[in-house]
Formats: sequence, C-alpha cells, structure tokens
Amino acid sequence: MATEFSVREIPFSRSGAWFGLSPVVGLARYAQDVHVVSHRNGMHAVLSLVPSRPAAIVADPAVLTWRSGGAQIQAVFSAPDTLRISGNGLGMRIAAAERTLTPFTGTYFFAEPAGGAVFTSYETGHRFRVTVLSGQSKDTGEQELATADRAVVLGEEPWEVVIEEFTTARSPFRSDTEFADVVSAVREEFGRYVEAVAPSRAPAAELACYVIWSATVDPAGFVTRPAVLMSKHWMDKVWSWDHCFNALALAPGAPELAWHQFQVVFDHQDAQGALPDSITHSEVLRNFVKPPIHGWTIGRLRERLPGGLPDPELAYHQLSAWTSFWLDHRRAPGRPLPYYEHGNDSGWDNSTVFREERLVESADLAAFLVLQMKELAVLGAEIGDGTPWGERADEMLSALLRELWDGTRFVSRGVASGELRATASLLDLMPVVLGEHLPREIFDRLCDGVAEHLTDVGPATELTGSPYYEADGYWRGPVWAPATVLIEDGLRRGGAVELADEVSARFRATCEKSGFAENFDALTGQGLRDRAYTWTAAAYLLLSGGDTAAAAGTPAPTS
Repeated sequence: MATEFSVREIPFSRSGAWFGLSPVVGLARYAQDVHVVSHRNGMHAVLSLVPSRPAAIVADPAVLTWRSGGAQIQAVFSAPDTLRISGNGLGMRIAAAERTLTPFTGTYFFAEPAGGAVFTSYETGHRFRVTVLSGQSKDTGEQELATADRAVVLGEEPWEVVIEEFTTARSPFRSDTEFADVVSAVREEFGRYVEAVAPSRAPAAELACYVIWSATVDPAGFVTRPAVLMSKHWMDKVWSWDHCFNALALAPGAPELAWHQFQVVFDHQDAQGALPDSITHSEVLRNFVKPPIHGWTIGRLRERLPGGLPDPELAYHQLSAWTSFWLDHRRAPGRPLPYYEHGNDSGWDNSTVFREERLVESADLAAFLVLQMKELAVLGAEIGDGTPWGERADEMLSALLRELWDGTRFVSRGVASGELRATASLLDLMPVVLGEHLPREIFDRLCDGVAEHLTDVGPATELTGSPYYEADGYWRGPVWAPATVLIEDGLRRGGAVELADEVSARFRATCEKSGFAENFDALTGQGLRDRAYTWTAAAYLLLSGGDTAAAAGTPAPTS
C-alpha cells in the first residue's frame, strides 16, 4: 500500500512542478481548504479547491483524494504543469484565491473562445487554465474587475477537469489517457525513484523520498537546473548549504540529479568566489552567505557517486574560489582565522555564539575550511595543480587550536572586542567534524560535549539546561538535520562509532515518529516550523544507510 500523508504536513506535488496542492498558503498560514499554491515569484495561493460539502482529505505520492461518504474527488499530476481532477458524487468550486483584482495584483478570469476558463495571475506571472473534459460546469465572475467571485463550479454528477499552468498561450488540452492510467503511471514513476534512491527501505524511506521528489522543480528563472527546493511550503528556496545534503542523499541512486543539486548554487558564484545566500525562481540573495561545507560535501560525493566525481577540475576551481573568498575577504587584518558577519552566515542564525557580537571568529568556520583545503589538495593532485592547499589546511588547523581551544573546549572570538566567549551552543562543538584530523584528547573532549547535548530526539543545538534554551527557539535548542549529519560523520571518522550510532539512531527514530520537519523540539520530538523539509528527509536517508548502491538494473532518475 502506498504511503499516505496529510497535506497539512506535506504538500501534494510532483517532481518538476512549480505548484502543488496544500492548505498552507503562506508563512505558517493555514487555510481551511486546499489551494493551488505556486512557487514562482515567491509563494502564492492562486486557486482554492472547495468540495461541495465537507470531505476528508488524504494523499499518497500519486493521488490526492477528497472523500464524503461514498462520493469522492481525486487529483493527479499528469505532467509537472498539468493537474487532472475527477469527481463522482461530489462537486467542486475552483476559484481565484484572492477576490480583489487591481492593476498590479490578483487574478483575472475569462473564458477562451476555443474552450477553457483561464485564471491569469499577476503574482506568479502565469496562467492556470481549467478545461472541463466531462460533466457540467458553470463559470462565475468571468471578465469581472475589482472585487468579485471568480470560479468554475462543478456539480455532483461525474466530471473531470484539467488545470494547466502556462505563460501566454497553449493549444487546447488533448489526451487519450484515462484518469486511472495517469495515476498508475505516476505511481510507477515514483516507485522507480524510491528503488533507486532508497534501496535500503528504512521504515520512513518512501515518505522521505516523496518529500524530496515532490519538492523538485524544473529549471526556470534563476534556477538553472532541476533543483530540490527546501520545501514547497514557505521555505521554497535553495540555500547555499542545504543543497549539499540533498546532493549526498541522491548521489548513489540519482547521480546526475545529485550533481545538479551541488552545482545549482555554484552557477551563481560571484567574481570574489562567494556563493549566494539563496536562490529561487525570481531572486538570488547575496546579503549573507552560508558556511563552507562544500569541501566536506565533495569528499563525501567522491565516495557516494558511482564512478566518482564527474568533473574534478570544475569542482577544484569552484572550491578554490570559494575558499579564497573566506581567506581574502573574511579575515580581519593580521588575524589567521576567518569570521562570520552574522549568525545567518553560519546557517545557525540566532545561535548564542552570536548573542554578544555578530562578527565572530568561530571554531566551526575554521574547521570547515580545514576540510575544504584538504579536499582541494586531493583535487589539485588529481588535476596537476601544485597550490599548497595541504600546507594551508595544516596552518589553519594549527591556528584554530592555538586561537580558539582554551584547554578544555572551543570558544569563539568577537572581531571588534577580541573577547573569547564560551557558550552552551552545539555550534562550539562542530569542529568534531574534523574527526581523525584532531588530536585525540581534543576529539574525546568534543565527544563528551556531544553526549551532553544528546537528548532522546538528537543533538540539541543549545544545552537544555541553558538559560537561553527555547523549545521552539530555532538554533537555541531544537534538533536540526544538518548539524546531526555533520556531527555523526565526524564522530564516525574519528572512531567514536558507538556515539555516532546513537546520534544516528535517535534522529532517525524522531523522523519516523514526527516526519521531516525543519527542526524538532529537543525534548518532545515535536516537528517545528516548516513541516516538509527536504534536508531533513535527506539526512534520514543518509543516516539510514542510503549510501548502499542502487538496486542492480534500476534506472537512475535524472529529475
């Protein structure tokens, strides 16, 4: 039986689509009814889909169903831009979500002379055409301006419609494929994806695969490749460290798609070598950056991609420029260690490491650059570049231990004040990612610190006894996927296998109980914030043994 889920938790969509079906219509905003929600030019609820009487709603990876007694409505994506909806005994009102139309906002509604009712959306810049394939319908508000109800209304006799997303013009819809056959085809497509990406079949693997598959979009706007958004709820971007975890999870079974995930952010690397903070359909944000975990990622991709890295020379030049950005533009005069300008640069936005000062030399940043330069040394040897990255890595590691290890723990340094500060944040323990490269005594101390942060849910980002701990405090308490994966990897490489196993097991159990939320309450395991987050699903697959080779003979999906 296919995995079922609630659309209040996970949007109903499919790989390639820029829209989905969900009652989540904005930042933590939940409507009563399911909407067609687009992620072009931001997140916009375009159409409401309201059944003619109250109905229970359930979804699986292929079909979304409204049920009322023996009557039902079903929806399936026959293509990334095409949604078919079929009703029997239950009517539906397909209406513009926003009733008011202005010269610059809202949705205009008109009937095409050749057939089809078109909702053209200012916010998305796209049109959504409803074509009635069978049954009776009535249009309301056609060509109305200002405030009005604009809708296609279907009765309770058997009916079927198709909703198509397009730009300026499209030929009338034609298809000889029956609705049930479309459902079967989608089910088979998704099944092949699961076989390739998660052959280990962990308990929640199919749902994790769906979260990633359904959040994938086709190239459009600034998204230059097939890309996995962090979510098709409100976190509908690709941030410049989130993409690394999706790439790693996809690598063994979908290597081409995995390489696209790594490269999609580097497509926007600037002349100084910096990566953007995030990208989406209509914007590239550069007001912050994200931590340089990309060398660590390339090292893991080298192991996980069948046949190794597809383009080591490209990876070398990208990582070299990204590393030089930190060395040339993010070190204070005379200082050996780089700094973050704000917590957002670290990815740990409001961590207590940044409570007193925002410009901070933190140990995690130096640790990531050590790994990045060690990976550059490997890549350089492969392509015949003699830049002494290995020596630079050793120099950075020595500076890290000299400047920020106080004899018992890692601390951070305020750039303006020069003050050293210890916190109860897990961020101060992230140098554990260096694993085998750390002196044994320091590694063991970090292991003790990780164990202290470890709750039944996973590693809390702030000690639960800290005065700054908050149950839903973003990076001041909740358990997060990326920190968990990086810590687990460092522990395992450093030889703390039992602790690594425990970190992995507790986080996986949390996902199996609470789904794939953006983060989790460190004491209760409750999912917090965006409830369909792809890096959480990717972390689950990674920690569940997703590095096993794809089943023999299974075609690897590319989008």
